[in-house]
Amino acid sequence: MDDARAVLEVAELFRDLPGQDLELLAASALAERHRARTFLFMEGDPARWLYLVKEGRVKILKQSPSGKDVALELLGPGEIFGGLAVFEGRPYPASAQAVELTEVLKLPREPLLLMAERHPQLVRRMALLVGQRLRRAHESVRALAVEPVERRLAAALLRLAEREGVREGKQLRLPYRLTRQNLAELAGTTVETTIRILGRWGREGLIADEEGHLLLRDLPALRALAGDGPAEP
Repeated sequence: MDDARAVLEVAELFRDLPGQDLELLAASALAERHRARTFLFMEGDPARWLYLVKEGRVKILKQSPSGKDVALELLGPGEIFGGLAVFEGRPYPASAQAVELTEVLKLPREPLLLMAERHPQLVRRMALLVGQRLRRAHESVRALAVEPVERRLAAALLRLAEREGVREGKQLRLPYRLTRQNLAELAGTTVETTIRILGRWGREGLIADEEGHLLLRDLPALRALAGDGPAEP
């Protein structure tokens, strides 16, 4: 329970809860480990648990009208998912799949509803977090319809690197292994196209693949490809 409480204390959603309420939530939490490619829940499943990533990575997938899975988010340690559906009592609107060996905390619906009654800011903060994700998801879906694949790939890569990347001078390194499959799903393209474009970017010096970790070497050029600014610093 002490370990669960330590995880909850650093989560943005629960940061202002009093100690006794954190203890209550920690006592109700379940820890689970999931192997890579395991689904934690599927779109349409009853929303019984709020999830918090302790270790590893989880991708949020939404099925397009054509039946193709599109990755809306790639979530890492400290991030929550499934929460708004739990509070609203509706099915999960998307699926969640472990990208690598992942450990999560699961919080059941009943104590969360009790906390929401005691602390209304929980629901407001949840709505704010979900609103931010919805805006990013909307931008991603709109990009799939109107933007060329190279721009989508550059934007997806920059989004991940600027959120979690490790700064090395003027470069950014992803601190985890990102498969071509996952990046292709985030950009709404095929694995073959992703491999081809990343290979060309590597030859041009924009990126480097160092033992599975992508290094973004030329950020201005990548931002220009993503439509975010000029190619020169």
